[in-house]
Amino acid sequence: MEERDGGSAGESRRTVLTAVAANFLLAVAKGVAALFTGSAALWAECAHSIADTGNEVLLFVGLTRSTKQKDPEHPFGYGRERFLWGFLASLGIFLIGGVLSIVEGVHSLLNPEPLTTPWVGIGVLVVATVFEGYSWIVARRQLRSDARRSRRSVIEHLSRSSDPSATTVYLEDSAALIGIALAFVALLLHLITGSAVWDAAASILIGLLLIAVAIVLAHRSKELLVDESAPADVVDPIRAALGRPAWVAEVHAVDAIFVGPSRLLVIAELAVTPDLLGAPAGELIRHLADLRADLLRSSAVAEIALTVGEPSPATPARTGARAGPGRAGKR
Repeated sequence: MEERDGGSAGESRRTVLTAVAANFLLAVAKGVAALFTGSAALWAECAHSIADTGNEVLLFVGLTRSTKQKDPEHPFGYGRERFLWGFLASLGIFLIGGVLSIVEGVHSLLNPEPLTTPWVGIGVLVVATVFEGYSWIVARRQLRSDARRSRRSVIEHLSRSSDPSATTVYLEDSAALIGIALAFVALLLHLITGSAVWDAAASILIGLLLIAVAIVLAHRSKELLVDESAPADVVDPIRAALGRPAWVAEVHAVDAIFVGPSRLLVIAELAVTPDLLGAPAGELIRHLADLRADLLRSSAVAEIALTVGEPSPATPARTGARAGPGRAGKR
């Protein structure tokens, strides 16, 4: 069974820490520029960077807590901490940042103010593009690496990945680059036309963008928290490994859910060949134990439970029932 999802915690940690550093510096720079210029779009971008920084701090907390070793109270470990903290981050930080940006835009529409020292704002946005672009490249590099290991396209991996860290940072930084472009265009149009409407409109659009990203990320985290089944490209190799031993007549069902990034709880029902059913019970138990141990060698499988059922009437008999279990392979 090959690796089908997610990268290492070390890669995710580097991605998140890079994003934290970049967004904290940008939040300070955008805030100072907004004070100098009075631009609503820059205030929105400042809120955006504050939201991103807070979000990534929460992701880092989730990353740290998820690496704790399993214990009697948490037999499958703490991997779902990442899902929980990602969910809290998307709901709290993104929605707050989005609402603040919209409020600032509406306020600017109702109380328009002229720009002062606009070139300071433009200079900050240029620098912001460099920092956000670097963070985006780091996140995209990890995302593409994870997608390649999982044999998926980047778009497929965004919707199926069980690791929220790189996905969240990538979407954050993509939204940030779009927000910077909106703020830049708004500043130029404000300079050209003298109207604060452009600035206010950009602030509102940035807020709506933040809320849209929040909804997407919250939805994915919610699916992982409520035991969504692992996708077919994750389950199929496990099913194949279960059906490989000669004593397995049929694999009735395989259910797999994520108990952490790239960590699965698997429950499977097998039908065994008739001659093994007629053998001493100890032989069947030994075969099941060997197959379970074989699958647990994959770092993708946190735990597996095997049950035995009757073969379907149409299932052809298999020979070689006394053969040992097939190899599940390495993740």
